[in-house]
Amino acid sequence: MQHHHPLPTAATPDLPRRQMLMALAAMGAGPALWPGTAAAQVAPVYGNFRGASLGDNANLNGAVAFPAGHAFNTDISRAVVDPASASILTSIGLTANLRPDFGSGTWDGGPIGIPYTVVSGTQAKVAIRFTAYGSESDPGPYPVPRTAPIEGGPNSAGDRHVIVIDRDNQRLYELYRAFLQADGSWNADCGAVFALDNLVIRPGAKPGWTSADAAGLPILPGLIRYEEASKGAGGIRHALRFTVSKTRKAYVPPASHWASSNISTALPPMGARFRLKAGFVIPSTFSNEAKAILTALKTYGMFVADHGSNYYLSGVPDARWNNSRLIAELKTVKGSHFDVVQMTGLVKG
Repeated sequence: MQHHHPLPTAATPDLPRRQMLMALAAMGAGPALWPGTAAAQVAPVYGNFRGASLGDNANLNGAVAFPAGHAFNTDISRAVVDPASASILTSIGLTANLRPDFGSGTWDGGPIGIPYTVVSGTQAKVAIRFTAYGSESDPGPYPVPRTAPIEGGPNSAGDRHVIVIDRDNQRLYELYRAFLQADGSWNADCGAVFALDNLVIRPGAKPGWTSADAAGLPILPGLIRYEEASKGAGGIRHALRFTVSKTRKAYVPPASHWASSNISTALPPMGARFRLKAGFVIPSTFSNEAKAILTALKTYGMFVADHGSNYYLSGVPDARWNNSRLIAELKTVKGSHFDVVQMTGLVKG
């Protein structure tokens, strides 16, 4: 199982994933709303967090079911294909394989995937010191316990995402490059707080801001969890998150940030949504987990969220994943099996 690849270097066309190239002042500075989500609709909720057990890092006790109109919950199976779809897919690689960037066991000394933790409303909040992108981060304190799991483990040299759900106050806290300090506080390159009970998902955020994710998206809603995947086709009822090695200096809402200096229209922008073609036949012999993932990709698609290995899907570490089987099944899906859906609202750099 291959873990998340190192970020692009200065020698590649992509800038470091956290670099903010320019402010988008012309777009204004209003609060961020999910595109297509009307004020009269039910507020977004990224899952049944009130039913989650304190400290349970794997189970949200319920399938993720977002309200109608939520970007991650939109059925895009009939969405129009973007005119640039073919050139974008060709630039990534028509024979490139779909792969899981999550699993059981460890890789390079840490769990494989992006973990999270659930806390109650009484969890003490601690200071967060932002070491790189404080001007684009939501200020602390955050309710991050000392025991919060870190992506890749405490000794990781990678992205070191830390994700915390406050189930009682309906808030999602996400950190990038997070390091626990002796006094219980945390240092992090940047952080974002998302409201789970309000259409203003990130109050105060401005267009062009990054988050703990290079695309400016929340990470948690796009993660694949074993609980939902094990239910088979239809078990995952939301869009997924994936990485590509090179992106364009542009983004598509609900993304809010680009991380590249390359303006080639053959490259995907952050937030581009890919959909598995309806004609792709999911073998009946596939595992429930693969069936759930591929069915979700036909119905909800997947967002370009970060730089990394091409077509690597993000998920939560879990001892129950069968790494070898899932890799073998997913790698039968290639770039040529996808379409890029219409990139409405594309923001160019």
